[in-house]
Amino acid sequence: MPPELVLSSLSEPPPPGSRTVRTDDGVDLHVEVDENPAAPLTVVLAHGFTARLAEWQLQRQALRRRARLVLFDQRGHGRSGWTRLSAATIDRTGRDLGEVLDATTPSGPVVLAGHSMGGMSVMALARQRPELFGTRVVGVLLLATSAGGLVESGLFGWAVKLVRRLGLLSLYLWLLQLCAPLLERYRRRGTRAGRWFTRRYLFGRRDADPAHVRMVQDLLEETPYPVTAAFYATFLDHDETASLDVLARVPVTVVAASDDRLTPAAHGRRMAERLGPRAELIVVPGAGHSVNLTRSAVVDEAFLDLLDRVEADLEERHRTG
Repeated sequence: MPPELVLSSLSEPPPPGSRTVRTDDGVDLHVEVDENPAAPLTVVLAHGFTARLAEWQLQRQALRRRARLVLFDQRGHGRSGWTRLSAATIDRTGRDLGEVLDATTPSGPVVLAGHSMGGMSVMALARQRPELFGTRVVGVLLLATSAGGLVESGLFGWAVKLVRRLGLLSLYLWLLQLCAPLLERYRRRGTRAGRWFTRRYLFGRRDADPAHVRMVQDLLEETPYPVTAAFYATFLDHDETASLDVLARVPVTVVAASDDRLTPAAHGRRMAERLGPRAELIVVPGAGHSVNLTRSAVVDEAFLDLLDRVEADLEERHRTG
């Protein structure tokens, strides 16, 4: 059983240490900073699809004595502003991550951490700004995420390939934009069907405590449906495999969950293999996609071990000039 977790409500005032970062396309991102003047590292955490920064709450407690922490809500999620649906892409969230990094941490070594879509954002940033990795960015944690190929087989995989071939993705987004107000107006939250989906796709076979399932369902259903549907479209074309060669410059920890039905453990294994000898792979048995909540002790230890490796790497660099 993970430690008790009570998520703050979005109706409450933002906590101390909150600020806003406005992106170059005018979206206000909600950012929270846990300062730690004595810490040698800053850790920037990017949350997963349809969640918000609160999903890192347990890791936040474990890390705040060890590092300065920067957390933010992805565009369209949590307290951050909405986005044009055509801007709901992994490419855009990578740029957002870079802008949060620039605004909050203009100097000093940084470790980037991403869960699910947040990990994809880290990979997108590596493609967009490779010069950061090995200089400013000195370590990466990829949690329950994928470099691409999430939709490859079966009837749905065939349909996705057809949509790609016919160039219909822009039409899908246009129709979604047109129907968005109606979709959100009549959406039902907190349903049994929603709990079934959350239980099946976010949890493992043996870690689905009913209270935690309901908590994660409530968290995920906060994100407006049109934003959810728009971001889902970007996963169809997501392929950041080449960016792993950039990440390989620094110590990386890949955490995968054996029962993850959204980003299967095989994707984590492939990433670790491509990343090479500086990468460590941890596969958590019996865990699902929400492994940071249900197996927080394992994820916390992986984080702290990564910080040890990063600090040792920095000391070696300093010693050798």
